Amino acid sequence: MEYIKTEIEGVYIIEPRVFNDSRGYFFEAWKQTDFEEHIGNVRFIQDNESKSSKGVLRGLHYQKGDASQAKLVRVIKGRVLDVAVDIRKSSPTFGKHVMVELSDDNKRQLYIPRGFAHGFLVLSDEAIFTYKVDNPYAPQCDAGIRWDDPDLNIQWPVNPDEVLTSEKDLKQPLMKDAELFE
Repeated sequence: MEYIKTEIEGVYIIEPRVFNDSRGYFFEAWKQTDFEEHIGNVRFIQDNESKSSKGVLRGLHYQKGDASQAKLVRVIKGRVLDVAVDIRKSSPTFGKHVMVELSDDNKRQLYIPRGFAHGFLVLSDEAIFTYKVDNPYAPQCDAGIRWDDPDLNIQWPVNPDEVLTSEKDLKQPLMKDAELFE
């Protein structure tokens, strides 16, 4: 696997070595020793999966305080545009984001450390999205930021009127009003 540093410290794009032949393909999706060598010791404790249709935008989500989560995300079926926003006030890249297309074709993964808000937009007819987390979900620590916050200037390639999102995500605060990381 190749671990590609992004413009934000700690966020990595991970590209597996894919072996294709007449039967299909094979690749290692996760190897702890390689991950630790390139990124560090992150103890993932849970895998989550969602299925969404074209135009669905989930996010920007995070958990506050001790319940914060590091994530390793990838797409099993379809295509998404995945976004990680640095919400660590003390970070030199505070308010900046990384955007990467993840798909069943490119088999890329994105590692997102704690202290980031995360979201994705489905580009294909449907997408199956899976991710590992290093901390369990804590409803009392659930938080988010509006996906269309103008201060973030995320260039989602969709007409805002065509976005399909949850009522919860529509009610998220702007980043300037959100509880962030120090």
